Amino acid sequence: MFSSFTDEKTGIATVTLDKLPVNTLNLELLESLRDELKKLQNENVRGMILTSGLKNVFSAGLDLKEFHEPDPTRLAQFWSTLQETWIELYLTPFPTVAVINGHCPAGGCLLAMSCDYRVMVEPKYTIGLNETQLGIVAPKWLMDTMIAVIGQRKAEVSLTTGKMYTAREALEIGLIDESAPDRDSALVKGLEFLNRFKNISQWAYQKTKETIRRPTVQWLIDNKQKDAEIILDCMQSPRVQKTIGFYLQSLKK
Repeated sequence: MFSSFTDEKTGIATVTLDKLPVNTLNLELLESLRDELKKLQNENVRGMILTSGLKNVFSAGLDLKEFHEPDPTRLAQFWSTLQETWIELYLTPFPTVAVINGHCPAGGCLLAMSCDYRVMVEPKYTIGLNETQLGIVAPKWLMDTMIAVIGQRKAEVSLTTGKMYTAREALEIGLIDESAPDRDSALVKGLEFLNRFKNISQWAYQKTKETIRRPTVQWLIDNKQKDAEIILDCMQSPRVQKTIGFYLQSLKK
């Protein structure tokens, strides 16, 4: 589902999503990604690049099959694992870069926004939170993540319209930090960002990041069960189930 390689000379880990056909985030992938992030923290890596091994897709987002006519127990486990994975990625004690080498909607955008820096291949790929286009409401902590990246007003427009941005548009609003013509060039830019921290105290970096990002995370930490109940109730409603069913049928066609 993904591969992970750490360069012993540089201390940089590269985590490459590789789940056919489009890197959808199901329970098993999220569990593996969460555990890998914990493992990398224990190994004291100096930085991490998150990218995709697939052509044209970074990640298509959450696997909607997890929500369609779900088993309540698995759905609860899935959502809890998503919450935990986000917290682990958002608060990594080392700098992270998302090298976005394909389309990056919804949950894929969440992964990218949770990294410290984003480099996106242009011009044909898009990024954004398009949940409203599917008749779904993003959870508060996902909204807060976008607000932290691009600000209240731009996030409000993005979230309510479900807009998908080109790399150029994303760069203009601050959703990404740099663009590149291809994956190799984007990887180089990602490494250049991580190399900025060679002479930065890891303790100072971690404490600064923790101070800035903790308020965004704290709501979910305090309301983990409440958030799960809201989502489980919403996703199992007849209206949302009908919308998801239609969308999954359209993908088959």
